[in-house]
Amino acid sequence: MNTELEFLKKHSLSSLVRRELEKLILSGEFAPGERLNEYALAARFSVSRGPVREACRALAEKGLLDLIPNRGVFMRTIDESNAAALYDVRAGIFASAVRLLATKITPEQLAVLDGLLEGMDKAAATQSLDEYYPLNLEFHDSLMRFAGNSRLHSLYGELIRELHLFRERALLHDGGLAVSNAEHRRIVAALRARDPAAATEEAFNHVLSGKVRMAIPDTQAPK
Repeated sequence: MNTELEFLKKHSLSSLVRRELEKLILSGEFAPGERLNEYALAARFSVSRGPVREACRALAEKGLLDLIPNRGVFMRTIDESNAAALYDVRAGIFASAVRLLATKITPEQLAVLDGLLEGMDKAAATQSLDEYYPLNLEFHDSLMRFAGNSRLHSLYGELIRELHLFRERALLHDGGLAVSNAEHRRIVAALRARDPAAATEEAFNHVLSGKVRMAIPDTQAPK
């Protein structure tokens, strides 16, 4: 048997399993701290346990899973103090990208953002987190991508993967869907006006507002 072909088949399969498992994790399929059953996942994806183990190792390296020797694979848990610190970093990265974008955004990019805003308005009207959350992710990712700084985009993606469970919780607080999208609209309005200062402020405040909505204590506040 061609060992090179087997190597390629194995690694292509593990990459596919990794992508699908990451989608499940980011969609909220598993609870924080939940143990993942490799046998069940292998059956679900119609593969052997090998690609599942490789996928889990890759996702552990990305910070989504914890591999505990002699115990298994678990969903990573982040305490609120660490989440607060990550939110603060995310606010700076997001605001920096939006500032860059404000000077060069195109009509086509604004049209994409407007379409996402409309979709999120509809989801917010019915309080559908299942519909709102993917559009919310796409909105933020589009802003990061349009900014044209691949390093900022990569760093932001790493933070989002770690924070997704906290972000879902924030959106469920006190009309969070409608409030969140109103903040999105202010960001887009500042971008449309090509106002870097206003866009930066709106983007920074948007992330910190999400932090407040999920009741994470401010790491800068006096004790």
